[in-house]
Amino acid sequence: SKSPSPRQNTPVRYFIMKSSNFQNIEISQQKGIWSTKPSNERKLNGAFWESSMVYLIFSVQGSGHFQGFARMGSAIGCEKSQDWGSAGFGGVFKVDWIRKESIPFQFAHHLLNPWNDSKKVQ
Repeated sequence: SKSPSPRQNTPVRYFIMKSSNFQNIEISQQKGIWSTKPSNERKLNGAFWESSMVYLIFSVQGSGHFQGFARMGSAIGCEKSQDWGSAGFGGVFKVDWIRKESIPFQFAHHLLNPWNDSKKVQ
């Protein structure tokens, strides 16, 4: 997989990645990989190739916190990982963790998502 290089005059993209459990976050932080459902792959790959940088903000469903954020380090390939079992995940891609810290949603309540009816980012 090709590593992203900063591209002039292209936007930075941000995605909130919801995980169903803490174990997937721990695997990702240890191995520098992530896998998502196939329905998300086209959007993430498009952002990877068309943007200067793609940041992924991770949160475990129901935790009330963000667990950190990473930079998308490769496009999503066809190879699957046994780490996630067969829970309907697609291909694996590289992530470069920047911050591994639990941050309560309340610290980001001033951020509103204009593409989601200006709801709070969480």
